[in-house]
Amino acid sequence: MGHEGMAVAAVRYLRESGATPAVLRAVEASVERADLTEGADIGNAPALRDALGHFATGVTVITAAAEDGRPVGFACQSFASLSLDPPLVCFNVARTSASWPRIARAGAFCVNVLADDQGPLCRSFAVSSSTGADKFDGVEWQPAPATGSPRLTGALAWVDCTIHAVHTGGDHLIVLGRVRELAAPRGGEAGPLVFYRSAFRQLLEG
Repeated sequence: MGHEGMAVAAVRYLRESGATPAVLRAVEASVERADLTEGADIGNAPALRDALGHFATGVTVITAAAEDGRPVGFACQSFASLSLDPPLVCFNVARTSASWPRIARAGAFCVNVLADDQGPLCRSFAVSSSTGADKFDGVEWQPAPATGSPRLTGALAWVDCTIHAVHTGGDHLIVLGRVRELAAPRGGEAGPLVFYRSAFRQLLEG
């Protein structure tokens, strides 16, 4: 199944699963606008991955409260601040993600910015949900104030959002969130978890 087929299948799945009308409209509109090409040349994928790996990123865990009441989440490096007015953030998620459909149906999510002592936590959320592993086993969290999405204990900061829009981006989806609540509970007591060239790094001062 090509990218277009996956996108159409995702829309059908979300519709059958009872996604909110706003989320469905956003996803359907993005699929209609997409310029998705079958059989793209991926001959340079390793070189692309290696070169882009030289761009250091922070690490987050995107979480939501699923319809069945169970928490869902995945590790994400592609989070960014997007707009101050209105207050928007964004992240990218693979079309093949098993967690994303459950987050889309929830219509909301919380971005948990990980601290430099939370590498093991990140690894546990980097496992695919399709394996059946319980990513939240032993993880402390509280419901975020606006949406009830899991707010992970010990995170540097959290950003509680509702889904604002979804756009296509090749083999990923670009998710925009409208910020409802946010805080940085650990202040300056810890540094950020940084990912650079396929490994966690420490941010050195001075």
